[in-house]
Amino acid sequence: MDPEQRIRQHFADSIRTKTAAVEVLAGPIAHAATSITAALLADGKVLSCGNGGSAADAQHFSSEMLNRFEMERPGLPAIALTTDASTITSIANDYDFNEIFAKQVRALGRNGDILLGISTSGHSANVLQAVHVAQERGMRSIILSGRDGGAIAEALGENDIEIRVPSSSTARIQEVHILIIHCLCDLIDQQLLKQEN
Repeated sequence: MDPEQRIRQHFADSIRTKTAAVEVLAGPIAHAATSITAALLADGKVLSCGNGGSAADAQHFSSEMLNRFEMERPGLPAIALTTDASTITSIANDYDFNEIFAKQVRALGRNGDILLGISTSGHSANVLQAVHVAQERGMRSIILSGRDGGAIAEALGENDIEIRVPSSSTARIQEVHILIIHCLCDLIDQQLLKQEN
């Protein structure tokens, strides 16, 4: 396959995955946005985490909250647990890599806060540990996942929200995750600012 045809195939696959995903994800995305908005209005915050590309997505969400998305507004309280190299490496070194997010959630999370965990496979052990601690702290977990949802899906409680992309391709799942993040940011702004654009 020549390079341009291969590119066209990637675009087509991405479009097909997104079209299939919207049918099953619109409801959970709206529910998640409403939950985050309610937490923010109650002086809560969002703690986000993930590994690799999902770490970048966690940081992307946090930056859109702290700065702004597409309209002017005050910054919103969100912390990406993936950004502090000294904290992450000290926890991994002194305890275990699977604890790098859980220990931060235990220290920073409060009842009513939100954990936004991102795992394309649903099997990220450190995100799973963070979910367990969030449950202990009275926090709601919102999980962006893919494939079959993995161990994280099995660990979620009745108040948690899973937004599972119906795909087995990591690239396609990540592409939908970034769209989900943008939908969340847009809906949160719309709900907080009561604008109908």
